[in-house]
Amino acid sequence: MMVMLRRSYVTVLTLALLAASFLAPLLLFLRVPAADISLALARKEFYREGTSFVKNLSSGHSSNGMRLNAIEQEADEGVRLPRGVVYQNEESTNVQSPSSENATVSGNVGDGGHQNKHEPVTAGREDKDLRSFNRPTSGETTSSRSRSSTTEKIREMEDQIIMAKAYLQFSLPNSNSQLVRELKLRIKEMERMLGRANKDSDLSRSHLQKMKAMDVTLSKAHKAYPDCSALASKLRAQLYNAEEQLRAHQNQASYLVHLTARTFPKGLHCLSMKLTTEFFTLRPENQQLPNRQNVYKPDLYHFAIFSDNVLACGVAVNSTITISMEPEKIVFHVVTDSFNFPAMVMWFLSNPPGEATIQIQSLDDFGFLPVDVGTMFMHPDKADPRYTSPLNHLRFYLPEIFPSLNKILLLDHDVVVQRDLRRLWSVDMKGKVNGAVEICKDNKPSLKLEMLINFSDPVIASTFNAKTCVWAFGMNMFDLQAWRRQGLTGVYHNLTQLGQSRQLWKAGSLPLGQLLFYNHTMVLDRRWHVLGLGRESGMGRAEIERAAVIHYDGSRKPWLDIAIPKYRTYWTKFLDYGNPYFQQCNIHE
Repeated sequence: MMVMLRRSYVTVLTLALLAASFLAPLLLFLRVPAADISLALARKEFYREGTSFVKNLSSGHSSNGMRLNAIEQEADEGVRLPRGVVYQNEESTNVQSPSSENATVSGNVGDGGHQNKHEPVTAGREDKDLRSFNRPTSGETTSSRSRSSTTEKIREMEDQIIMAKAYLQFSLPNSNSQLVRELKLRIKEMERMLGRANKDSDLSRSHLQKMKAMDVTLSKAHKAYPDCSALASKLRAQLYNAEEQLRAHQNQASYLVHLTARTFPKGLHCLSMKLTTEFFTLRPENQQLPNRQNVYKPDLYHFAIFSDNVLACGVAVNSTITISMEPEKIVFHVVTDSFNFPAMVMWFLSNPPGEATIQIQSLDDFGFLPVDVGTMFMHPDKADPRYTSPLNHLRFYLPEIFPSLNKILLLDHDVVVQRDLRRLWSVDMKGKVNGAVEICKDNKPSLKLEMLINFSDPVIASTFNAKTCVWAFGMNMFDLQAWRRQGLTGVYHNLTQLGQSRQLWKAGSLPLGQLLFYNHTMVLDRRWHVLGLGRESGMGRAEIERAAVIHYDGSRKPWLDIAIPKYRTYWTKFLDYGNPYFQQCNIHE
């Protein structure tokens, strides 16, 4: 009886040992994290045989025991975290681990996998993230993968077209060889298919066959052009030629833009001629504008515009009066040259400004101006009338032009008023002469005074600060009383004489104004005056619409064909294109 019990005990013990020897490696494999196993076997042959390894493991092949023993041995020594390769099945994706190259996990299988105290805290979290990467946990992950898989063939076709066009560039000019004809044919076929297909499911079997045909053609092209160095040289030459052509086109486009900006559009010339003709058909008593009694009342809101553009002046006046809460208190003083004076008067006679008052004056009416005012601002490098016109420099004679006024708001003719401007007359100027908006942002050096003025001159360098922020012309509130007290008109004459003797600043009235009103300018809130609509400034719609005055500074004025369409609509809404003068002169939106 005892012998039988001993035999049974030995048999059970033997079976238990056999079972333990079989199950221990399997339990060891299940205890080690997937990311750690992938690192220990991240060699080229394991990465290649990863899928078959899982299959062999599940079927109980004896060769896996040796691999599991190797895993256990490496785990005892400290398993290095993966360098970016994670075990994956056929549908998984490689994951790049950004900061785990030298991190280690110590301990054997029996210690519960505790983290080494020298290991970065992120190692365990990163390991968990890597293990969970291959199983989607949200509909967003699944949908993004499905979207990428549904356009795989489409992207492959696009790449084939790019390669085929590149090979065409390698052929001789006007070549009509069999390979060139075949490449052109394949490109047309692929482009036709792409025009009809948006995803892989739209592709038929014939489409896939054409993709294979394109592969064959690309293989022929690859054999026909085997010399990589020659192709690289040709590509560099083509790139150089393309850059030269681009530079030439850019220079030509810039020249044409500036030429267009300097010329007077045919429609505006026609409008001025027709208005002038109509003006001289009127009797002298009918050539007078109404409300002349308000012209010199200092308690009203006085605006000044110096312009030779009837249409632009009309928009500036119309937008200001339309938005005003008290249009009957608005007085506009428009100064133009003798050539455009009749047209300007006739425009406001035929388009009366409602309750507001309009005064039109000619440049020739001001006897205090220098005799050579028409030529004194000529610049040898500038033929642009925007810089050389006396109307631009007339702003420096405001106290003499309006001797009875205390304050006046000067507007450029390329502005649109979007808010009531009455509050500007109540702004405390703190003894300053000029109220303006600064145009430098984020301390950009291109918007400092040194970019307009030549500071190599010792007189300029000792008087002005080169880093002073530049302010904007276009909407300026002038305190004429403070101007007279400071005697700035005499300073202006001294500066013009200094500038004529040597080149101290760029052409135009802006640099001269920066010097004249240096330390005499009150900075206004930026929302009063927004610039940049006459150039590609990237101005946002919200910033434009909350501004009181928007300014089309730059070459692309809104009345020109080169105007920027997204900005032009703010200007055109103040024009009535049903006006008979517009129809006769072909002026349209």
